[in-house]
Amino acid sequence: MSSLLLNLGVLLVGVAALYFGAEWLVQGSVRLAAAFGISPIVIGLTVVSMGTSAPELVVCLFAAVRGNSDMAIGNVLGSNLANIGLILGATAMIRPLQVAGRVAVREIPVMIAVTLMLFPLAWDGQIDRADGAILVIILALYLLFIGRFAGRDVPSVEEAYQELTESDSSAPDDGSRTGGLRSITRDLSLIVAGVSGLVVGGSAIVSSAEFLARAAGIPDMVIGLTLVAIGTSLPELATALVAAFRKEADIAVGNIIGSNVFNIGAILGITSLTAPITVASSVLRSELLAVLALSVLVWPVAMTARRIHRLEGALLLSGYAVIGLWLFRY
Repeated sequence: MSSLLLNLGVLLVGVAALYFGAEWLVQGSVRLAAAFGISPIVIGLTVVSMGTSAPELVVCLFAAVRGNSDMAIGNVLGSNLANIGLILGATAMIRPLQVAGRVAVREIPVMIAVTLMLFPLAWDGQIDRADGAILVIILALYLLFIGRFAGRDVPSVEEAYQELTESDSSAPDDGSRTGGLRSITRDLSLIVAGVSGLVVGGSAIVSSAEFLARAAGIPDMVIGLTLVAIGTSLPELATALVAAFRKEADIAVGNIIGSNVFNIGAILGITSLTAPITVASSVLRSELLAVLALSVLVWPVAMTARRIHRLEGALLLSGYAVIGLWLFRY
């Protein structure tokens, strides 16, 4: 009984850490983006995506080192499914999301292309270190691609400091750069605190949920396919919901699309560089195919009026539920 109550407490603490972590991450990211003239979608595709993908990386590294390849590959693919179907669908149902043109035209196709690349890489039944290096290189090129377009909107450092000094109420009256530095430090601290909260909250929720599920007699396989995958996607859900409520749709959509790219490029790439991942042939026919199908589905949804309406959110959520039922047939 004491262990049960302890894990319930850990679960509640994890939820609180997740919420505040998401709130701080979105606040810091949006302010920093505005300070340097960077589009919020770029911040969502990079800083926020890396931060919210941290739980998946931790889980995959531990799983791969322990020789549990099914947990590693299942966590990444399950998280990608949850990101699009569950998180994007649920967020759009709560508040319709405006989709930036660049996301519909560039970022979603990139996500689909990266997902497609897993088929030839894993065709031999393994994602080895060479495959991992390819994934990491692709991710690096993707980041350079984003940075190239982001750089067009970035003002000079002098302009950034001047804007911060003029707009920050905490700036000194003598016009010095102290206010700008203080503002940048504050925003960076919020981002770091937010990422830390997300990692701690996600880890606490997954560990406590696993204990509670096993106490209820739920098989480990079901836990891996559901609780671990969805649990490590909770940071994305919390961040997307907070961003949507704060009317920062670019952060919400960019975070989800960027997280899926990071999950494949960074997490599978780094994990396979650490320890090769064995991929069962059934994964190519089921989980990976399901991720590709849902990724393709979100493209026309996002292209329609550059907006994901509540009905389209319900469509994504229903697609996630149908895919879940189909996967459990195997």
